[in-house]
Amino acid sequence: MIAPTYDALKRVIEEKGYVWFSGSKPFDLNIVGIRNLNAVNAFDDTICVAYLDIEKRKRIIHFPATTDPGLFYLKNPMNASGTAILKEGQYRGAYRLGKHKGYTALVQVKPVSVYRDVNKDGKYDFNGKIDTGLFGIDIHRALEFDIAKTVDKFSAGCQVIQSPDDFAYLIALVKRQKQFLGTDVVTYTLVLENSFAINSNS
Repeated sequence: MIAPTYDALKRVIEEKGYVWFSGSKPFDLNIVGIRNLNAVNAFDDTICVAYLDIEKRKRIIHFPATTDPGLFYLKNPMNASGTAILKEGQYRGAYRLGKHKGYTALVQVKPVSVYRDVNKDGKYDFNGKIDTGLFGIDIHRALEFDIAKTVDKFSAGCQVIQSPDDFAYLIALVKRQKQFLGTDVVTYTLVLENSFAINSNS
């Protein structure tokens, strides 16, 4: 994973023509996934949350995560069309607080686009068929009380935060957004790690 600064993340998002949220009220959250293309079945990606606090100070938090499905579902697709791999892009208002397998998470409420990896070779296929719709591509945690070492069955296409404590922090931030903005609806943006300069901390 990488840990860009608030300004570096903002620059990449705006260079791609996506919306960056820094409104008149605090806790207008920017939730961004950063995909590392090097490994399979690893929590080697980053989910960032960037926002302005109540004193309008720039804040950013980085969570180890996966933006890709685990090896189990690459070899055993749940969908006959292939395993879902979320496509890079910005999904405006596509998530809000809801229930994922009985606990509070960010659940998909608007269509997203996914690649369909159908060949079961255990490698990510980013050149396959693109499918758009409501697939239950949620943003959730892995284990409830421990830190998962590998992705495996924790993702069939969902965006999964490795640590339960990190995930609880994310949910707390969304609740703070609801307190200040009156909504728990959030936008999720997914970019590639190679979108950043070699020095991602500047």
